[in-house]
Amino acid sequence: MTAHDSPSTPESGPARSISSFTHELFGHLPRADQRRWAQAYLQGLLTTGGKKSVRRLAASVSASPTAFQSLQQFINASPWDWAPARQELMRWVEERAVPRAWLIGLAVMPKRGDRSVGVHRRFVHAAGRTINCQVGIGGFLSTASGDFPVDWQLLLPGQWCQDEDLRQRTRIPDGARRRHAWAYVLDLVQSVAARTAHAAVPVVADMTELSEAGALVNGLGRAGHGFVLAVPGSLRVVPATKLPTALGRAGQEAQRPLTAQRFLHLVGWQHPHIAPAGTPGGGHHVRIHSAVARLPTPDRHDQSYRLFTEGRPGKQTPGRIWITNLMNLRVDELLALTRLETRTAATLRTLAEDFGLLDFEGRSFPGWHHHMTLVSAAYAYRLLAETDGVPYGTLLGERIA
Repeated sequence: MTAHDSPSTPESGPARSISSFTHELFGHLPRADQRRWAQAYLQGLLTTGGKKSVRRLAASVSASPTAFQSLQQFINASPWDWAPARQELMRWVEERAVPRAWLIGLAVMPKRGDRSVGVHRRFVHAAGRTINCQVGIGGFLSTASGDFPVDWQLLLPGQWCQDEDLRQRTRIPDGARRRHAWAYVLDLVQSVAARTAHAAVPVVADMTELSEAGALVNGLGRAGHGFVLAVPGSLRVVPATKLPTALGRAGQEAQRPLTAQRFLHLVGWQHPHIAPAGTPGGGHHVRIHSAVARLPTPDRHDQSYRLFTEGRPGKQTPGRIWITNLMNLRVDELLALTRLETRTAATLRTLAEDFGLLDFEGRSFPGWHHHMTLVSAAYAYRLLAETDGVPYGTLLGERIA
């Protein structure tokens, strides 16, 4: 295919060519060569097998000996704004699939050396050890068609916020400063909420490794967002209402601040709910233990929350603990929302294995965001093309000249 200086006219219908898709998401880019290399990068992510380095992406879409340098320049050095592309990606997805929840996912990206922006040493529970890595926090639209990443934040710990020379070399903007992890999550939710064309849906996330989970609960509640969050069992809570005298000593102990795990053990184990699980008509029932509590933090706003967990047969200890402010939902409805969270890890694996999530080789802050934006776009394009029943390979076109 000969590269076009003017993007093609968008096609009608859900299944669109890669050039039309590029026009919709990256039509804001001021130069024709930027739009051309945006399409090339997308096409490379969709067609290149194995590791998706810039060199391999360039070789898969162009026979030009300078394609690698041009693609590298576009991703790492070209000063284009990724926010409009993410806005258009979200619009594009929402036109084709209705969100039922906003999910939050943590992407751990192992790195060699210490020069990639945001790289640091971190203990990763899934790996069972401390590794050198970047950490991206992703915002996903969960729909019946799949879970679509539409926004990203890059965690910037320690030296990445204190060393001005390092910040300059990696082009970290002044506004990107060190914050608690919960603040990144809240920013993602606020960003998605500001851009959605649909009514707000619940925020669902696993925050069990987040030591400041209480601050996120307060922040989401104050901002008016409904949520269902898995939280550490160590989260401190107090009862939201006076406990019945029938609880005896357990009730007296539960009147003071306790961990969520201990509170559920004392209070939530008394009258469990029986809720269906699995597919309608073919599933089984689970025992849900719940209790209403508040957070004993100074900045609380007298908000009551429901703590709940699935019971374990023969054990008096809870499984994963969830907290929600959606007090009007039935237990089975809350349980259905918790099931959505398990899909985030599967989506992140697909992004890593098939779309090059972990393969960014640049060092700059803008380069990282450029790469993550294009990875997200490629994923959405393939998933929705397959949902439409169109082999996405037929929509890609030929090699870039």
